[in-house]
Amino acid sequence: MRMRPLGRTSLRISAVALGCWPISGITSPDVNRADSLRTLAAAAESGITFFDTACAYGVSEELLGEFLAECDAADSIVVATKGGLERDSQGQYHRARPVDLRRQCEQSLARLRRDSIQLYYLHAADPEVPIEESAGAIAELIAEGKIQAAGASNLTLEQLQRFHEVCPLQAIQPAYNMLQREIEQQLVPWSADQQISLCVYWPLLKGLLAGHLGRDHVFAANDGRPKYPMFQGQEWQRNHDLLDQLRPIADGLSVPLATLVVAWTIQQPGITSALCGAKRAWQIGESAAAGELVLSDQVLAEIDHALRQRGPAVTRAAV
Repeated sequence: MRMRPLGRTSLRISAVALGCWPISGITSPDVNRADSLRTLAAAAESGITFFDTACAYGVSEELLGEFLAECDAADSIVVATKGGLERDSQGQYHRARPVDLRRQCEQSLARLRRDSIQLYYLHAADPEVPIEESAGAIAELIAEGKIQAAGASNLTLEQLQRFHEVCPLQAIQPAYNMLQREIEQQLVPWSADQQISLCVYWPLLKGLLAGHLGRDHVFAANDGRPKYPMFQGQEWQRNHDLLDQLRPIADGLSVPLATLVVAWTIQQPGITSALCGAKRAWQIGESAAAGELVLSDQVLAEIDHALRQRGPAVTRAAV
């Protein structure tokens, strides 16, 4: 597994990370405690040392804390969690006042069974709270030793710059994958200039680019993916046309399609780590294998050709 520095810190993280959103069971069907714990263990056994969760991810912090308490390699694992969003039975809410972030951090520490969290993200900007106030709260938590490094997710570049002036960022977490490449225009160069790591989510586009969903796949009633246009109509068919072009490339390398896609992601300029969600051990195994796969210039050119033929994708969530 390739290891990379986290921002300007002394921490090093695996190029493939485990994203713990799926094991929360909030939008993923067929989630259970036993499989979730096996998935966490499989990630560590595969060489993944970077685990990403959040206060808003339901039970995933508790499951990760339970796993770390029994994991012999726990000291080598870097944990990232997030505050600023909270979820209850009625929905999800922005809560990123300093008092909220302090309370959420304390709760996360307890659930994770840790004295300090290596990387703590502002999960999203609270429209009722100036970004500088949220950043200042995280800076205070760093000064107190409760967290070691600051990150931010789902912020605009202008918001990130304002945050960074108050509390130096070590990591940013945006969406990025073969079909969502908007960050390449401004965020990637700015982050590189500031030596801030880009730890991207959705490298497999919520499982679509893993290639395990057939064209005639029927989504369960509690599956949240059909609300996104990439899982609907013409976009769904065009995405499958792309997968049909990528499969022979993966077959030529004797790797699963998911491995090829994640390997492409972590070889893109400026990308530090790809957060790969999984709720089964075999799923994170396919993604983790990308940490040791180096794609040749020829393979990268073949992938780029397939992406050009696919053309621009519509990926914004339906309203």
